[in-house]
Amino acid sequence: METPIKPLNTLIEKFRSLSGVGKKSAMRMAFSILDMDNSDAYDFAQAILDAKTQIGLCSVCQNLSSEKICPICEDEARDHSIVCVVEDYQAVIAFEKVKEFKGVYHVLHGTISPMRSVGPDQLKIKELLQRLNNDDIKEVIVATNYTVEGEATAMYLSKILKPLDIK
Repeated sequence: METPIKPLNTLIEKFRSLSGVGKKSAMRMAFSILDMDNSDAYDFAQAILDAKTQIGLCSVCQNLSSEKICPICEDEARDHSIVCVVEDYQAVIAFEKVKEFKGVYHVLHGTISPMRSVGPDQLKIKELLQRLNNDDIKEVIVATNYTVEGEATAMYLSKILKPLDIK
């Protein structure tokens, strides 16, 4: 339902543009913003701007980071000879919650998907190969999702990694 208030409609539509947010949720979020005092609304808007301007990609693993190199890659206590390749940064967060993996990561930023016109060149595979050639990596764990795209990506990676003689 569209309201007669243009700025409110715009806010609702901006929330709706977020992944997984439907019309009712977008309306609830928009009304929550309107219920905030001006200071809290400003802080909320500033947090969005700060996240957009201060977060980039780690130059090593391609994970999100507010620094040139993320804290995981900087951590000398981790085993840098083992790299876990994941589809997205949400997977890194999931692995880190479990607190069992002591190696480092490489984030592909997606999967190979011919249906969505995503090929290997659109992923961070070139960066992975550069890393494997430059660093002392002994093992690569491919931890893509168990989907058609995830499996296709894993098979592609296995094929290109095999000649490198890395476990």
